[in-house]
Amino acid sequence: MKSILEALHDRKVLLSDGAWGTLLHKRGLQIGECPELWNVTHRSDVLTIAKSYIDAGADIILTNSFGASPTKLRHYGLEDRCKELNEAAADISRTAAGPGHFVLGSIGPSGVMLLMGEVSEDTLYNDFYMQAEALKKGGVDAICIETMSAIDEAVIAIRAARESTGLEVACTFTFDKTVTGEFRTMMGVSPAEMARAVRAAGASIIGSNCGNGFDQMVDVVKEIRSVDKTTPVLVHANAGKPVMKDGMTCFLETPEMMASKINSLVESGANIIGGCCGTTPEHIRAMAKVIKG
Repeated sequence: MKSILEALHDRKVLLSDGAWGTLLHKRGLQIGECPELWNVTHRSDVLTIAKSYIDAGADIILTNSFGASPTKLRHYGLEDRCKELNEAAADISRTAAGPGHFVLGSIGPSGVMLLMGEVSEDTLYNDFYMQAEALKKGGVDAICIETMSAIDEAVIAIRAARESTGLEVACTFTFDKTVTGEFRTMMGVSPAEMARAVRAAGASIIGSNCGNGFDQMVDVVKEIRSVDKTTPVLVHANAGKPVMKDGMTCFLETPEMMASKINSLVESGANIIGGCCGTTPEHIRAMAKVIKG
């Protein structure tokens, strides 16, 4: 099977999956419960979610391993099960994907800050190394380091993933629009700064996920393209900006609304397109009609 980069060379645009947390909660995951533990306690539920995105037309699906680093798992007393939970996550998505589809191993931020001295660089590196290694053993095709906000942590994660697996590595940051109309992460990083730094660190795919809908992502991608014309760009957008309704966080963009913006996103320079918070297989199915049509 070709690599993701080779597939992009042939097809230009690939369709990724949508939200996982949204669907896990619909299946009974409780607030405060470890989502990654479901890879062994509720395997059939996680497999059903993964398969639903393949059935909807996704070329790429991720793994239920976003918070499965030892540092994050320590909150649940599960740090010693890092390898087990990541291998299980990868195996589930690999099973669902079957031949002809790609699996991206999801690695999220550690939740601690190097800047504040809450963790050492060596500890972060070893954590990311262990997680990526286990994801590869479980069968992923590439690693996706996502929802990052700090360059120093992202660079360590990229290096650990590359050195532990030898696989292609994608890296995405989450940006918010400031009052002055610029996009920045919570650590003050701009899309252009992100693009330069993570590409230099060895990421072969760059981009943005979460925080924004497709409207805002178009502007984020344009800024990335202002400093990098060639590196593939991945976008996992929310189903619009979150709003509070009856005390609940809601995402109001329908599948048809998101699909109608695909062409604008592609024209801005995006190469891999999928969903984040609030998106469902129905959103991916609607996007597939546009991308594959």
